[in-house]
Amino acid sequence: MKNKPLNLDIMGREFCVTCPDEEREEIQLAAAYLDNKIQEIKAEGKVIDSDRIAIIAALSITHELLMLRTGTGFDMNEFRRRINSLKKKVDEVMIKTES
Repeated sequence: MKNKPLNLDIMGREFCVTCPDEEREEIQLAAAYLDNKIQEIKAEGKVIDSDRIAIIAALSITHELLMLRTGTGFDMNEFRRRINSLKKKVDEVMIKTES
Protein backbone atom coordinates (compact mmCIF):
# COMPACT_ATOMS: atom_id res chain seq x y z
CA MET A 1 0.00 0.00 0.00
CA LYS A 2 1.90 3.03 -1.28
CA ASN A 3 0.90 6.59 -0.46
CA LYS A 4 0.61 8.99 -3.37
CA PRO A 5 0.11 12.77 -3.44
CA LEU A 6 -3.41 14.11 -3.88
CA ASN A 7 -4.18 17.79 -4.53
CA LEU A 8 -7.31 19.16 -2.88
CA ASP A 9 -8.95 22.56 -3.23
CA ILE A 10 -10.38 23.86 0.04
CA MET A 11 -11.33 27.50 0.64
CA GLY A 12 -9.83 28.40 -2.72
CA ARG A 13 -6.43 27.09 -1.64
CA GLU A 14 -4.67 24.00 -2.88
CA PHE A 15 -3.55 21.42 -0.35
CA CYS A 16 -1.40 18.41 -1.15
CA VAL A 17 -1.91 15.34 1.01
CA THR A 18 -0.63 11.81 0.65
CA CYS A 19 -2.94 8.84 0.81
CA PRO A 20 -3.26 5.26 -0.41
CA ASP A 21 -4.99 4.81 -3.78
CA GLU A 22 -7.94 3.05 -2.18
CA GLU A 23 -8.66 6.10 0.03
CA ARG A 24 -8.41 8.79 -2.67
CA GLU A 25 -12.12 8.95 -3.52
CA GLU A 26 -13.20 9.15 0.13
CA ILE A 27 -10.65 11.87 0.88
CA GLN A 28 -11.81 13.85 -2.16
CA LEU A 29 -15.39 13.51 -0.92
CA ALA A 30 -14.35 14.61 2.57
CA ALA A 31 -12.55 17.66 1.14
CA ALA A 32 -15.59 18.54 -0.98
CA TYR A 33 -17.86 18.14 2.05
CA LEU A 34 -15.59 20.38 4.13
CA ASP A 35 -15.39 23.01 1.39
CA ASN A 36 -19.18 22.92 0.98
CA LYS A 37 -19.64 23.43 4.73
CA ILE A 38 -17.18 26.34 4.63
CA GLN A 39 -19.08 27.92 1.72
CA GLU A 40 -22.36 27.59 3.66
CA ILE A 41 -20.84 29.39 6.65
CA LYS A 42 -19.36 32.11 4.41
CA ALA A 43 -22.74 32.59 2.71
CA GLU A 44 -24.39 33.27 6.06
CA GLY A 45 -22.09 36.29 6.35
CA LYS A 46 -21.89 36.17 10.14
CA VAL A 47 -18.22 35.13 10.21
CA ILE A 48 -15.59 36.75 8.02
CA ASP A 49 -12.22 35.52 9.34
CA SER A 50 -11.02 32.45 7.39
CA ASP A 51 -9.57 30.74 10.46
CA ARG A 52 -12.84 31.09 12.35
CA ILE A 53 -14.82 29.85 9.36
CA ALA A 54 -12.61 26.74 9.15
CA ILE A 55 -12.97 26.07 12.88
CA ILE A 56 -16.75 26.51 12.81
CA ALA A 57 -16.96 24.15 9.80
CA ALA A 58 -14.82 21.58 11.62
CA LEU A 59 -16.98 21.92 14.73
CA SER A 60 -20.16 21.46 12.68
CA ILE A 61 -18.80 18.35 10.94
CA THR A 62 -17.58 16.93 14.25
CA HIS A 63 -21.03 17.49 15.72
CA GLU A 64 -22.56 15.60 12.78
CA LEU A 65 -20.12 12.73 13.36
CA LEU A 66 -20.90 12.54 17.07
CA MET A 67 -24.63 12.51 16.32
CA LEU A 68 -23.99 9.64 13.90
CA ARG A 69 -22.06 7.70 16.53
CA THR A 70 -24.81 8.11 19.11
CA GLY A 71 -27.53 7.35 16.57
CA THR A 72 -29.52 10.53 17.22
CA GLY A 73 -30.81 12.93 14.63
CA PHE A 74 -29.24 11.19 11.67
CA ASP A 75 -31.05 10.60 8.41
CA MET A 76 -29.14 7.99 6.38
CA ASN A 77 -31.05 8.78 3.17
CA GLU A 78 -30.19 12.47 3.46
CA PHE A 79 -26.56 11.52 4.09
CA ARG A 80 -26.52 9.40 0.94
CA ARG A 81 -28.09 12.21 -1.09
CA ARG A 82 -25.49 14.67 0.17
CA ILE A 83 -22.60 12.29 -0.55
CA ASN A 84 -23.93 11.63 -4.07
CA SER A 85 -24.32 15.37 -4.66
CA LEU A 86 -20.76 16.01 -3.49
CA LYS A 87 -19.45 13.14 -5.60
CA LYS A 88 -21.19 14.61 -8.65
CA LYS A 89 -19.61 18.02 -7.97
CA VAL A 90 -16.16 16.46 -7.57
CA ASP A 91 -16.63 14.51 -10.80
CA GLU A 92 -17.65 17.70 -12.65
CA VAL A 93 -14.57 19.52 -11.37
CA MET A 94 -12.33 16.60 -12.32
CA ILE A 95 -13.77 16.56 -15.86
CA LYS A 96 -13.19 20.32 -16.20
CA THR A 97 -9.65 19.94 -14.89
CA GLU A 98 -8.87 17.16 -17.37
CA SER A 99 -10.17 19.20 -20.34
